[in-house]
Amino acid sequence: MKSPKSPVDKLLSTNPELTHSEQVKVTSHTQREVDDWIVHTIMIENHLVPFKFKRKGAYRSLTGSQVNITYYPVTEKIGDLKLKR
Repeated sequence: MKSPKSPVDKLLSTNPELTHSEQVKVTSHTQREVDDWIVHTIMIENHLVPFKFKRKGAYRSLTGSQVNITYYPVTEKIGDLKLKR
């Protein structure tokens, strides 16, 4: 008997361009208001680029927490630098 797929497995199977990581450690977390959103920027242990996401509300600090992240890789141009995020 096959075990049922988790929601993440279903999401990844229907969206192959997604990247998923589990239990990664957050080394830095900042939050700032932009229009009606709170933009969160986190740094993950052993990664050189930040992960950014926006929510309607603020979180308590995620620094030191282990989190699961699922995202579409995006390249952002800042000045003359292209950063993958």
